[in-house]
Amino acid sequence: MKYFGTDGFRGEANVDLNVVHAYKVGRFLGWYYGQEHKARIVIGKDTRRSSYMFEDALSSGLTASGADVYLLHVTPTPSVSYVVRTEQFDCGIMISASHNPYYDNGLKVINGNGHKLEAEVEEKIETYIDSPEDTIPFATREKIGRTVDYAIGRHRYIGYLMSLATRSFKNVRVGLDCANGSSYSVAKGVFDALGAKTYAIGMEPDGTNINDNCGSTHIENLQKFVIDNDLDIGFAYDGDADRCLAVDDKGQVIDGDCILYLCGCYLKDKGELNNNTVVTTIMSNLGLYKAFDKVGISYEKTSVGDKYVNANMMQYGHSLGGEQSGHIIFSKYAVTGDGVLTSLMLMEVMLEKKQKLSELRKGLTIYPQLLKNVRVGDKPAAKNDPDVVAATEEVAKALGQNGRILIRESGTEPVIRVMVEAETEALCEKYVDQVVRVLYKKGHVIP
Repeated sequence: MKYFGTDGFRGEANVDLNVVHAYKVGRFLGWYYGQEHKARIVIGKDTRRSSYMFEDALSSGLTASGADVYLLHVTPTPSVSYVVRTEQFDCGIMISASHNPYYDNGLKVINGNGHKLEAEVEEKIETYIDSPEDTIPFATREKIGRTVDYAIGRHRYIGYLMSLATRSFKNVRVGLDCANGSSYSVAKGVFDALGAKTYAIGMEPDGTNINDNCGSTHIENLQKFVIDNDLDIGFAYDGDADRCLAVDDKGQVIDGDCILYLCGCYLKDKGELNNNTVVTTIMSNLGLYKAFDKVGISYEKTSVGDKYVNANMMQYGHSLGGEQSGHIIFSKYAVTGDGVLTSLMLMEVMLEKKQKLSELRKGLTIYPQLLKNVRVGDKPAAKNDPDVVAATEEVAKALGQNGRILIRESGTEPVIRVMVEAETEALCEKYVDQVVRVLYKKGHVIP
């Protein structure tokens, strides 16, 4: 599709994604969901400076088409999914570019079931955006929509999160890195209310510092924070708080694969791991699969993207799935990745087992992994170049059963991702560079 990728309509604000786009998305959705009744649509946003602009543009388009708009204000993406699903909204829109820099933004549309919008509806939106004429009627008189302050929806989501905790967090020293993003309005309040001794950073958003040397994309800050303050555990979120990475008491990173391992083993022990299966993506570490084999847990592998993980979980009824990046889905409690919810589940594992995460993770050995992002002019041409394919096959043969190589196109950027797992970091570097050199040699790389 032209505008919508794997994670909504995303790009640099007022360059790739501008206010006219947002207005037209609002116009279409207000009309589409309002053909048989007055549409009710909820909007959330992260802390980017441009999020306020897009909120206004979307609201104008939606109300002009007759929809009533409910504003959650700054809130995590999963809260929009929760509110849509539990309070019978027609759809929801989250304004965020997740882990991207502040100057990017995005529109993530969520359907009435709390899932990402169907591709066929996204295609209709794109057709309308590019239409030279406005074919959608304007609402008039009493049919014109209005905007409503709906901060109460976010408060209900916070209450829901708190209700999931099985025991008090009293005397547990917890560090949070809220990335100067959406979680700053939610996470610390939840942990404080549950009794933790909470220490938080990334709590001063100014519109341009979201994900800036903080949050899950800069986990080294939380590692240092946990060690310096002698904390029991730390959690880092991305800009819209739909993903979470953790740091154990030793300062070691607990990535999405490790979270899947810890929670998968825990749910299996409790008899709550549906189908004895964890859903992963092709980016998950080889060490995770070897660890699952040892403890007798089955696994699925999907394409990269939490929507593919979620689709697999829904189709087969699995209870746990996620990505190495920290998008973790617990289907008993949510239909999307939720960073704060993931934090609470890890707290449950640690408290129920009465062990530190550094002890609980000992059954998992993560293989060294190197991922390099290469900017290219044409993603399919670069990936499918015969010489690139041959170089990839040569590396795969050399690695054999002791590693793997994966080349894929980014769903949101003009980037080819080259990833190698091997027994040593030196081997990872060697084999990644072997393929990247071919991309340069064949003229696919752009500045």
